[in-house]
Amino acid sequence: MTTAPHSTAQPAPEPLWQPGPDRIAGAQVTRFHAWAATRHGAPAPTSGDPAADYAALHHWSVDQLPTFWQAVAEWFDVRFGTPYDTVLADRTMPGARWFPGATLNYAEHALRAAEDPARADTPALLHVDERQEPDPVTWAELRAQVGSLAAALRRLGVRPGDRVSGYLPNIPQAVVALLATAAVGAVWTSCAPDFGARSVLDRFQQVEPVVLFTVDGYRYGGKEHDRRDTVAELRAELPTLRAVVHVPLLGTPAPEGALNWSDLTSEHTEPVFEQVPFDHPLWVLYSSGTTGLPKAIVQSQGGILLEHLKQTGLHCDLGPGDRFFWYTSTGWMMWNFLVGGLLAGSTIVLYDGSPGHPDTAAQWQVAAATRTTVFGTSAAYVMACRKAGLHPARDLDLSTVTCVATTGSPLPPDGFRWLHDSFAESGADLWVASVSGGTDVCSCFAGAVPTLPVHIGELQAACLGTDLQAWDPQGRPVLDEVGELVVTEPMPSMPTRFWNDPDGTRYHDSYFDMYPGVWRHGDWITLTTRGSVIIHGRSDSTLNRQGVRMGSADIYEAVERLPEIRESLVIGLELPDGGYWMPLFVHLAPGATLDDALRDRIKWTIREQLSPRHVPDEIIEAPGVPHTLTGKRIEVPIKRLLAGTPLEKAVNPGSVDNLELLRFYERIAADRAEHRTT
Repeated sequence: MTTAPHSTAQPAPEPLWQPGPDRIAGAQVTRFHAWAATRHGAPAPTSGDPAADYAALHHWSVDQLPTFWQAVAEWFDVRFGTPYDTVLADRTMPGARWFPGATLNYAEHALRAAEDPARADTPALLHVDERQEPDPVTWAELRAQVGSLAAALRRLGVRPGDRVSGYLPNIPQAVVALLATAAVGAVWTSCAPDFGARSVLDRFQQVEPVVLFTVDGYRYGGKEHDRRDTVAELRAELPTLRAVVHVPLLGTPAPEGALNWSDLTSEHTEPVFEQVPFDHPLWVLYSSGTTGLPKAIVQSQGGILLEHLKQTGLHCDLGPGDRFFWYTSTGWMMWNFLVGGLLAGSTIVLYDGSPGHPDTAAQWQVAAATRTTVFGTSAAYVMACRKAGLHPARDLDLSTVTCVATTGSPLPPDGFRWLHDSFAESGADLWVASVSGGTDVCSCFAGAVPTLPVHIGELQAACLGTDLQAWDPQGRPVLDEVGELVVTEPMPSMPTRFWNDPDGTRYHDSYFDMYPGVWRHGDWITLTTRGSVIIHGRSDSTLNRQGVRMGSADIYEAVERLPEIRESLVIGLELPDGGYWMPLFVHLAPGATLDDALRDRIKWTIREQLSPRHVPDEIIEAPGVPHTLTGKRIEVPIKRLLAGTPLEKAVNPGSVDNLELLRFYERIAADRAEHRTT
């Protein structure tokens, strides 16, 4: 562990929220701390200072890393088929070796609540679509379906290490298929059915699946979307398939040669859980990389199990009485994280539909209908609700919601205030948890801690077992100033490898090229002397004006407060003559006009809220802002386009939500090039 430099602590600002004594005392992390102090030598908690207690616990968790993860395994009663020889045999990154000798099964732990007779007939899953009528799947039903499907997979010849793929929306069948795959020891991988054939093939062809689960279509925005032609193309282009399983979401019959979902899940067979090595692959996730093929990220059964037990239990404070919702799709790591709520014995809420249909309040309506307790969404959704003038806690019964968590992008200060005030007006004591992590670890580096105060614009703290630091370009840790997000000790859920990367070159170059042996994630962060974390955006799209590095997220937060601006995109481009061009592209709200008055107001807003250095050189109206398929603004490929890189080399078309939008930025680049030559 690298020691952070000494820094004079600043007076703590007034928190937006702080937990009461009952919440602190009842939090699982509080009980874990006291137990770990008795059993594993963690520093004993003091009375009356939760911030100091968490800081001491976190320091111990990274300073005594093997002991901490042993404690996590014991606290959550992880069932090892065979015992481990040691916790951390090699801490070198990449290549750390966790729990060698141990065997276990992720699905066995996800279904443990079904073993309790008192819980067998309570909901494990609550499925909701745009009709807003929750459809429960009990723990007993989930376990029986997983057992039946796992047996069917074995009959189809699926063996440990084989890949099983899903072209499925966020429905119960997707959860059953994932858990059945894990029970067999096979490797799960999925894409959402709004992905086009090329995007799916760019992913699935890398891993060569033997089974494909598909739907005939999906419902979104009040419409039915038929995907049978896409499924036919996938079948034709995936020669390794031995079986295709048809889920008739729209009610169509199975195509020729496909198996029916109901035929494979009706036996109600007791599941058999293959005991696999700790580092055995659980699933393959795909990065949102926008050039070349997506990175096929392999994460392990044991690593994900321990990391998600820690996150759901200690950080999200989930337990058997909770209902856990996160708006996501099967093409985003947050779906895998949501399924992890089963590990805590919580009911997970699966919403399959548009985030804003029939109106902006749709996600809050799901929470009300399902009696959600922990509500996860995107920062963009929160800001859209604020702009729409919603009062969700006043207009709906959200009395069960105790925590609203956000990720995907930094939650702006106005988002914190709006959430807090919206719930406060109905007398609710709401914990706002902004979290940040990545597909690369399928977890959070920093975020939710139920015993700590919440400060506007800040994540509460680094997560336990995560040696999170901010480094300058020379590899020196900094406090209270912007630096690269690095992790200096291994995490169990870090990739074991990338698929089709035999010598590990791509894996190494993705995270360990800048600081050898240290994970560099690619975000700018500030670690405060109070232990909180501020996220500034991606470092690979950093704005660097006159030697001062700036995060694009700060500009978005300021500009998008203006009612005329729907969304924005800022790019910093180094010019051949040594100059620097920083345009701001704005996607206007309906009825707005980018005239001189609005341009002046945008510049004034940025100057007043940030600095004169943040003011763009040019403000350009755009027909929209392109995103990755997981909803993140595409900055680096646009920067490449503006620098003159051809479109086909600047971006992988299959990774973009609206390829036609890129044509606009391509024309801007061409116009600039023509202007320079004339």
